[in-house]
Amino acid sequence: MKTYAEAGVDIDKKGIFLDILLREIKYKKKGFRMATPIGHYSSLIKFGDYYIAINTDGVGTKMLIADDVGKWDTVGIDAIAMNVNDTVCVGAEPFAFVDYLIIRDYNTKKAREIGKSLNQGAMDAGVTIVGGETAVMPDMVNGTDLSGTSIGYVEIGKEITGRKIRKGDVIVGLESSGLHSNGFTLVRKLLKEKNIDYSEKIGGTKLYNLLLKPTRIYVSTVLESIRNTDVHGIAHITGGGLRNLTRLSRNLFVITDPIKPHRIFNFIMEVGDIDLREMYQTFNMGMGMALIVPEDYSKDVIGISIKNGIGAKVVGHVENGKGVSVPQLNLFYEHY
Repeated sequence: MKTYAEAGVDIDKKGIFLDILLREIKYKKKGFRMATPIGHYSSLIKFGDYYIAINTDGVGTKMLIADDVGKWDTVGIDAIAMNVNDTVCVGAEPFAFVDYLIIRDYNTKKAREIGKSLNQGAMDAGVTIVGGETAVMPDMVNGTDLSGTSIGYVEIGKEITGRKIRKGDVIVGLESSGLHSNGFTLVRKLLKEKNIDYSEKIGGTKLYNLLLKPTRIYVSTVLESIRNTDVHGIAHITGGGLRNLTRLSRNLFVITDPIKPHRIFNFIMEVGDIDLREMYQTFNMGMGMALIVPEDYSKDVIGISIKNGIGAKVVGHVENGKGVSVPQLNLFYEHY
C-alpha cells in the first residue's frame, strides 16, 4: 500500500463527491452575505462592522490509534487546533468553540483525558468552549469520534483571502509538530500491513507517542504577524499537503527550500516505500502553516514565530502561473 487512495482516501474522488454535494446546496437567506467562497479555510459572514468566521473539522482516524493504545490526553488539542488554525487563515481571531464527541461506551478515563486535552487546547488557542454534543452510538461506531466548530471575528476590510498575493511575495513556512491530524488512514493501514506495533521505538521514542503528538496551534503567531506585518495569504497545510497553497489564489507557488521533514515522515516513507509526490500531497512534511508576505516582511514573521517557539524560514516565493512547484524534488501540483 503506497498511496492514500489505496488506503481508501482518494483526493480526486472526494473532490467529485463534494462538487455533487455542493451543487445541491443552493438556498441562501435573504440579505445574507458571504465574503469567502465555500471551500476556503473558513467562511466569513457579514455581521455589522465585522465578519464572523466559522468552520468545522475533526481529529479523524487518529482517534483510532488513541483508542487502540488507550491514550486520549492529546486528542482534544487536535480537535481545537484543526479548527482554530483554519479560522486564522482568513485573518480572524477565534474566540469560541463547540465540540462534537461520539462514543460507544462510558469509559471514564477517556472522558477525563479528552476533557483535559480540550481544556488545554482552548487555553493554547485563547478560545472558550461554549458548548457541544456528546452522542452515545454503540450501534453506529466501534470507537470514538471527536470534531468541533470554531467561531472567530475580523473587522470588515481586514480579512485575508489571498486576493492580495502577488508575484514576488515570499512564502514563510512555520514548522509542524509532526503528523498533526492528517493521513492517518494510510499510516494505520501501512503499519498493519507491515506488522509494526505502536509500541515499537523510533529513535528512542515509542511510535504511538510520535503518532499522537498533538497538532500545533498557530493562533498567537499568525495573529501577531497580521498585526505587525502585511500578510497577503495564509495556508494551513493539512490534508492535501502542499496542494493547500492553491486554495489561496491563482498563482504559482514555488517551494525552493522546503522545511526538513520530521523523522516520522521519513519512517513512513521508508517503511511504506512511498514516493515523494504522494508524501507531499498527503502529509504536511514538516510545514504546518504558510504565510505569504512581501519579502520585506519575511524576517519579521520569522522572528515572531521563533519568539513563540516555532521554527520558521522562507521556503519559497510566488510567480505568475498556477499550482505548486518544488523544482529540486521535481514535483508539481496543478490544483487542490
